[in-house]
Amino acid sequence: MKTIEHSYNNNISLPLSLSQPTKVNSAIVPLQPQQEIITSEWEHLIAQAQRINQMAAELEVKILELKAIASTFNTQANGKPCKSICKYLTVSVPWVRQKPDKSLIITTRKVDLFRAEKEAALLAQKLRQQTKRKRLASQQHIKNKSMADADQLLRL
Repeated sequence: MKTIEHSYNNNISLPLSLSQPTKVNSAIVPLQPQQEIITSEWEHLIAQAQRINQMAAELEVKILELKAIASTFNTQANGKPCKSICKYLTVSVPWVRQKPDKSLIITTRKVDLFRAEKEAALLAQKLRQQTKRKRLASQQHIKNKSMADADQLLRL
């Protein structure tokens, strides 16, 4: 008579993909009151909008860095300007705004590529005006002193 082997002694061979632990991406959502779900989803939406705006700000910084690198590249070591390596057109980045009624608008925000130059020109103008005022005040002081000295001499 033939002996029957017990099946529990034999290992079941599984394909490699089945023997590996798998990650479960979905779970049963616990019951929550409807208001809590809406609040949670609203917070997630606002967080996403803020992240988009943060990434847009980072992109703006990188664009301005690119412009700065290009402008240094455009000037040769001897200081003579060479052919422009980069041309600048109007640039915008995505931007999420919230209206007064709390709804969101996805729009764009213009990147001012020449803001640094404008600020530098404005600062230079202010410094020139301050220097001019100081020079005029100094000249006025000297003139007043000279007149006072002349008056004193006339009184003698």
